[in-house]
Formats: sequence, C-alpha cells, structure tokens
Amino acid sequence: MLALAAALVSHWRGEGHTCLDLAAIAGTVFPEDPIEGVKGVSLPSLDNWVRELKNSLVAGSPGELKPLILDARCRLYLHRYWEYQQSLAAAILKRAVEKPDETASTEFGQKLQALIPAVSDGSLNWQCVAAVAALRKKFCVISGGPGTGKTRTLVLILALLLELARDRKLRIAVAAPTGKAAARIQDSILGAKATMACNEAIKAQLPERAMTIHRLLGYIPDSVFFRHNAERPLPYDVVAVDEASMVDLALMAKLFQAMPASARVILLGDKDQLASVEAGAVLGDICAARGGDGFSVGFSRQFEKLAGRPLPVGVKGDGLLADCVVELRENYRFGEQSTIYRLSDAINQGRAEAALTIIRDCDKDEAADLRSASLPKRAGLKEALRERVTQGFGEFLKASDPQEALAALGRFRVLCALRVGPFGVGGLNRMTEAILEEAGLIEPAGSWYAHRPVMVTRNDYNLKLFNGDIGVVLPDSVSGEPRAFFPGPDDEVREFLPLRLPEHETAYALTVHKSQGSEFDRVLFILPDRESPVLSRELLYTGITRARESVELWFEEKVFRAALSRRVRRTSGLLDALVGGQD
Repeated sequence: MLALAAALVSHWRGEGHTCLDLAAIAGTVFPEDPIEGVKGVSLPSLDNWVRELKNSLVAGSPGELKPLILDARCRLYLHRYWEYQQSLAAAILKRAVEKPDETASTEFGQKLQALIPAVSDGSLNWQCVAAVAALRKKFCVISGGPGTGKTRTLVLILALLLELARDRKLRIAVAAPTGKAAARIQDSILGAKATMACNEAIKAQLPERAMTIHRLLGYIPDSVFFRHNAERPLPYDVVAVDEASMVDLALMAKLFQAMPASARVILLGDKDQLASVEAGAVLGDICAARGGDGFSVGFSRQFEKLAGRPLPVGVKGDGLLADCVVELRENYRFGEQSTIYRLSDAINQGRAEAALTIIRDCDKDEAADLRSASLPKRAGLKEALRERVTQGFGEFLKASDPQEALAALGRFRVLCALRVGPFGVGGLNRMTEAILEEAGLIEPAGSWYAHRPVMVTRNDYNLKLFNGDIGVVLPDSVSGEPRAFFPGPDDEVREFLPLRLPEHETAYALTVHKSQGSEFDRVLFILPDRESPVLSRELLYTGITRARESVELWFEEKVFRAALSRRVRRTSGLLDALVGGQD
C-alpha cells in the first residue's frame, strides 16, 4: 500500500494536482477506465491505507521531515509540494493580515478620481476598486477576462504609487510566466502610458520593460533553484505579475520566497482560464479564498474617502483575502452585444443550451464576431481547411520583411485542443503545410523553408528564447541563407541561425494551452471529433477568448456539450490553507 500511494501521488502531480486525495479514491479501481491490456488496480480502503501510511517511516504528519506528508484531511503530498503550499500560503496571508495603509490624503484621493473615476457609464468602476485594494495592502489580485483593462489598471496603480512615494525612488518590476506574455504586457504598458492623464515626470518613472519570472528570479542552469530567494531577496518595492493563472505552485512559492517583506505584490490574470501546465491552480485557489463578493468595513470607508463615492456592494468580507482580490467586470473590448463576449460568459457559467443558441444565432447575423460550422469528416478536413488557411496566412506569406511577417503572423491562428490525431496540432500543421505548398505559397523542401512559423518548446537562457516564443524563418537579406527571426524589445527583431534554436515545432496551429498569453485578431478554433479528458469548460473559454476580433468554431455538438460539462478540478490544499482550515 505504501508503494502504491507513493506511485499514485507522483502520478497525480504529473496530472497537475499538488496532492492525492486518498478519501476520494480509496476503495475504487485505478485507473477508472483501464487502458486496453492493462488491468486496473483495486485500491485499499481509506482506514487501512491511512493506518499503513502512519505506521511507515516514509509518510509523516505536517511538520515532519518525511518524503511523504499526510494531512488531517487524508491528503497525501510529496514533501516539497507540501512545503511549497505552506510557504506560499504563509507569505500571502502575512501580507493580507498586515494593517492596511490608510495614509493616503485628500489630495491623493483627488488624483485617484482624476485617473480612475469611481463611476464609469453610470455604474461602479471596478478598476477604481482594484486601485484602492492595491494601495491598502501589500498583496492584491486583479482578475478579469480579456478586454477588462487589467494592464491599464496596473499602469494607473503604478502611477498612483509613484505619486504616493513622492521623492522616494520606487523600484518596480513587471514579469510574466512566458516570454511572449512578457512581451505582450510590455506593449500594453507602453500603449497605456501614451494615453494616461498624468504628469510627464510620473510617466517617465513607469516601467517600460517586462521580463519572465525565471529571469526576474535569476535562473540557474540545470537547477531547480534561483539566485534570488529568502536569503537574497529581490531588489524591488513593487512586483507585478501578469498571466498569473499560468504560474504553477512551485514557481509561485519561489517567487514569494524571494519577495522582500516591504514589497507590494500585484497579480493579474483570468481566474477562469486554463490553469498552469505544471501542478497547481494557484490563481483560482487565491480568488476562491476571498470568501464572497463583500469587502471589510475599513475598506469600504477608505474607498469612500478616496473615491468620493460609497461602495455599493456588501461591506462584509468572509475571508482573510476579502480586501485583496478584485474582479474586473466591465469588458471594454467586446461589449455586451459581442457574440464572443456572450458565448464566453455562457461557457463560464456552464449554460450549454444558452451557448449553443448563441452559436446557432450568430450565423444569422452578418455583423457577428463569431462564426461556426459542423466539424468536417476526417476525409474532408483538408479541403475544408484549404480556404481558411490560404486566406488566414495570406498576408503573412507575402511579407518579406521579418518585422512585417511577425506582425502578420499574429493576426491569424488555428487553435485546437489536442496534440495528436487528425484534429490535433501535429496533424493540422502537416495539413496546413501541404495546402500552402499545393497553392504555391511555400516551398517546404526542408525544415528551414521561407515563412515557416516556429514555436520554441524549451527555455534557452543563453539565447533568451523561452518556451512559447514564436518566430518565423526567412532568408537573410544579405546572404540569402535561412534565418529564424523572433520579436525583441522595443520593436526590434532578433536573428538566429536555425541550428542554434532550442527545441521547437511548426506553429501554424497551436494547442489552446500553448496559446495562453497570446491574442490574435482572428482565430479558427477546431474541436476534435470525439471526447477527451483534455476538453473542459476552461479550455473552451480560453480558446474563444484568444481572439481580438473574430472566431470561427468547428465542432460537433456532443463533444461541445461534453467539454462544457467538464471542469478542471485540481486537488490542492492551498485554498484551505488560505482560509485557515489547513491542518
């Protein structure tokens, strides 16, 4: 039973869970759906299993130095993941329970109202609420879907913090889990700065660069450790992290370990998106821990003092994080009439009939930003795909300048749920190559043909290329030899010899997981022809919301319904630890 528990907890971690809930699986057969030729294993009863673990020298109680940790709720952890969970929860709660900063003056309140009015279009401006939350505490989470203004809210908050600092230099770092996410928030910050109504001295102090979390912490090659840690904390007063839903438990714990006690931490992300690829659902657990929609009496009083308006929501927060988490609710990109907005909202709420009605009705409205079609049969997929990819990648394939090609590549993408199979990323990339070759648009004589889009799949810190970075192969303007071009800082383009690239793959089509942190003008979203455990409500939502302008969805209704009925549930004790219920 001990060996079985150890094998299962390791397997569960590989599936994205931070621990194994013995009570949920005891007495069952694993796997529930045995693979052909593999016999399922009957798992022990809970009492016998727990007794065996407690009597062993390998499993211990919380606080003991044992390879496995069994908590009072019969959750079994690998020791290092127990440590990650506890250290992260302690770091967050320490910031949450500190006495709030209530020193902001009336003059400062006037500046807040000028930058972020408390009322927008006659209703509460949640960006203003988020600003007050970030000013009061050293820990704040700003959640919201695409187009809700998370980055603009961050820039306004940073401007207000600079106002508060007065003559004291404020050291600010902005980071994201991937290179492309860092590049995107960097561009968004520059765009927001240009339209801000504050003085130039404050604008000049706002950050213009973003980096990956690994670079922020100081990556050590071939090591799980970083240069910055509890003994050598980060040299910043404010650290903001975008796309926080993509950050796994281990990395988030190491980030907070490296955070000086005096620093403010601001996390931005969409709690409804897919969780991190690695173990944990940190952002979701933090948002769930706030305990309702209310705020404390102290928060409500300070909001009214600074914003000049009463807070028209409940004044009683149930959790320790009640004043630290704010969800932005107004969508400035799509608007409530947008089909993408209404469909993503129905998907989030799991309303299958409403979602399908929206999809069916969209084809009757020529102005709709959503189109749909029945999934083609496998034999007809290539022909159905032909027009979409020749048109979608047409502008990209005509571009000869690397910068123009990279910009055009970001305007259209094929997204899918799976990696393998005819409706998976591998099959769709090969099919797209064949279609474009037949149309005379590419000449794929080898791996390094002109206009091949490539995505890095392994971090290379020497080259500063990171998992998820996307570039394009084009001939060098001087030698004519193939080169791989990737976007760099300040609209620069970085050039590499193809053979120097780390592990990579063709990127006409991406999985929804790999598309996180990216947005495209137009998206063709293709679901598979059969159900899969990968398909979930979160995957549908994430795929739909990668589009800035329009989405075309190819699907079968039964597969769509099955995906909508499935939620990603990751076993974790972080939520309990944050609400004070962890033993």
